Amino acid sequence: MAGQPPPSSMEANSAISAEPLRDFSQPTLESMKAPAISGPATAVSAPNPASAGNSIFSRDIFLLRQKHLAISEKYAVWSEDGTPILFVERPSHLFRNLLALLAGVAAGIAVFTFLGMTFGLMPESVRSGYVLLGIVLGVAAIIAVYVMLEQKRHVEFYEDESKNRKVLRVIQDKKIELLNATYTVMDATGKQIGTFRKNHLRGMFRKHWECSDCRGVALFVAHEDSIVHALLRRLIGPLFGLLRLNFIFCDVENGSVLGEFNRSFTILDRYVLNMSRDAENRIDRRLALAMGVMLDTGERR
Repeated sequence: MAGQPPPSSMEANSAISAEPLRDFSQPTLESMKAPAISGPATAVSAPNPASAGNSIFSRDIFLLRQKHLAISEKYAVWSEDGTPILFVERPSHLFRNLLALLAGVAAGIAVFTFLGMTFGLMPESVRSGYVLLGIVLGVAAIIAVYVMLEQKRHVEFYEDESKNRKVLRVIQDKKIELLNATYTVMDATGKQIGTFRKNHLRGMFRKHWECSDCRGVALFVAHEDSIVHALLRRLIGPLFGLLRLNFIFCDVENGSVLGEFNRSFTILDRYVLNMSRDAENRIDRRLALAMGVMLDTGERR
């Protein structure tokens, strides 16, 4: 206003200090530098009927960061404003599986030892076939014992790092996954809410995951954001993060994009799950978040 003297430097400093300080120790959507997603975006959506009982999943945006220097795969999950909401762990069972491997090797050595002890008793005409049979049996013994003793790697979702309360679980269905890998998603009560399926052959050209409900009805698919980018990643790699591996969630009926799971352009492994395009909440956010974690740990990114 004309004629009013300008504020003194002391008043200006007090006004500046009165502003709340932003805490950058926790990630926010802005600090994660996530790729922008077109379409309407809301921080908190109307809860899906299936997940209405848990406010943790009544949102569209989840920020994830994988913890490094850990034997097991661990993820911290935040809301859009940087509030911690979940802790995720996929145990590696390193020592248990190492013992299983050693036991398998011991079984193979036992088979080869028996082969060596009985080789001289075999007629000359069958010795070559006997050696071949022994090799096959030895390798089979190693694989069989290892598979029998190794432990499956399930994914556990907890409210916090204390791991006192489990809210979600992804079960690895099979130990041997030759063509298809399948997983079962269960809620806090142990009730099945969906299944995931990944075809290894199809993923050679473009990584592709399918999600179905507990009755086997297809809900959505998740695949790499672009077939061109997928082929370029296989030819030249991530190209210093310019071709980092991102996924889109698509409707199984019309192929429309319902959400994205993007890796942030940062040194650390940080990800943004954005389901704001799914304004009608057709996808249960529990399944969406579980799929996002599997797209990282299941693809060994």
